[in-house]
Amino acid sequence: MNRAHRRRGVLAAALAAGLLLGGCAGAGGSGEATSDHRKALPDGGRTAAPAPTAPADGRATDAPEGEQRAPSRAPDYLSTFALDVDTASYGYARRALAEGRLPDPATVRPEEFVNSFRPDYPRPADDGFSVTVDGAATGAEGWSLVRVGLATRPADRAARPPAALTFVVDVSGSMGEPGRLDLVQHSLRLAADELRDDDSVALVAFSDEAETVLPMTRLGDARHRVREAVDSLAVRSSTNLEAGLRAGYDVASEGRRDGAANRVVLLSDALANTGETSADALLGRVDRQRREHGITLFGVGVGSEYGDALMERLADKGDGRTAYVSTREQARKVFVDQLPAQVELRARDAKAQVAFDRATVERFRLIGYENREVADEDFRNDRVDGGEIGAGHTVTALYAVKTRPGASGRIATATVRWLDPDSRSPQERSGTVDASALRAGLWDGGHDSLRLSAIAAYFADRLRGGSLPGAPGLAELAGHADGIRARSGSAVVGELAEALRQADRLMGETPLEEGEFRSSDPYA
Repeated sequence: MNRAHRRRGVLAAALAAGLLLGGCAGAGGSGEATSDHRKALPDGGRTAAPAPTAPADGRATDAPEGEQRAPSRAPDYLSTFALDVDTASYGYARRALAEGRLPDPATVRPEEFVNSFRPDYPRPADDGFSVTVDGAATGAEGWSLVRVGLATRPADRAARPPAALTFVVDVSGSMGEPGRLDLVQHSLRLAADELRDDDSVALVAFSDEAETVLPMTRLGDARHRVREAVDSLAVRSSTNLEAGLRAGYDVASEGRRDGAANRVVLLSDALANTGETSADALLGRVDRQRREHGITLFGVGVGSEYGDALMERLADKGDGRTAYVSTREQARKVFVDQLPAQVELRARDAKAQVAFDRATVERFRLIGYENREVADEDFRNDRVDGGEIGAGHTVTALYAVKTRPGASGRIATATVRWLDPDSRSPQERSGTVDASALRAGLWDGGHDSLRLSAIAAYFADRLRGGSLPGAPGLAELAGHADGIRARSGSAVVGELAEALRQADRLMGETPLEEGEFRSSDPYA
């Protein structure tokens, strides 16, 4: 089966499943979430009922396909997930659209679209989180968007701990395409210039075999050695990702520094074809290094053909994150604006749990975070892995919520739990939202920060074939993004508007002008 047919098949499956997407975010307040930890319905769409209506054995009653009814015992109305700050899905989708093709629906993760934009949430004074909960009516009867926003304190670059970074670079044949190895080398030069003198870096290159190009080296007066090592990188043959990860973690372990942020940075198109290519075997190695040596993984993807799923799973196992770069501007954002500042860890094993009030909420659904789901009963089980969150991060989660007619009072309480990076002691903070906060319309009374989160989530949902209640068409979303761009002057919002228009043309939502041409196979 060729690639185009496979992608059309994935889209058909997404349409049939009615997939929904989403993200997460944060404001202040402290408290406890409900202690009722019974597992909610598995598809993320919960139906709230004021009284039991099903058989006494706890089974759900029959319901139309795609709809969940309440079980006989009162549901817990809980939604629990590990925090995630990945952004690779959005960057990869933008590249695909710019090349005139739709991204594979399987690579579209709404939370990564949403988290590609940084709302101006209040920042805490300590190393924990602020928690902001807000929302607005969507225009669909009874439906609102509820946004949970989390934020950490920005880094003080001069005061942060030193970093020990091992860059593991793919130099296989596929990296010869313009915008792959050349962009990686440019990114590494930027990082070498931006890091502090007391930071250390190592460089490992891999194709069919792995080679240590530069052992762990304190920068100080050795920046020229880093540049020479970067300049020496050249494309070779096949992709033995296992060899690269093995050598990279060996170098990182040997050069590990107490009190420093020890991290492997993998730069690759993640198209493994030699050596151990089993995802489970690769994931096992990454997980062991994380547990035994505290070495986290940051995955940076490149290339028009990119192993998105593998890179994301590797980063999740390595308690890290992923990003995707296809331009020098994106490389600067990742390696100059983000990497040095986010070396400092603010929270370990961070999870969020949102408790909806059954008296005011009829149904709710988390948009995205499907592969970050945590069992409700494991929210306070600190042996269950969560997300590692650095300095200056924001995390946003959006919910589609249907409120009961005439609802008033509490809608939801959002609680974030994390371990202190140094003491490992558990900490929690909470925030709430009431029905009064949802009375304003998203487009006529909401604020631009909430609108931008909604636009990103609706965009991802449409690319995956979903149909969120009250979602505007792509052209209308582009118009809303244009308005935010005009008011804010933000270039990144302008890029979002252009991506929306590209998707609109490819998906045929807006009729073509005379003389325009639309590809018959936008997934090719």
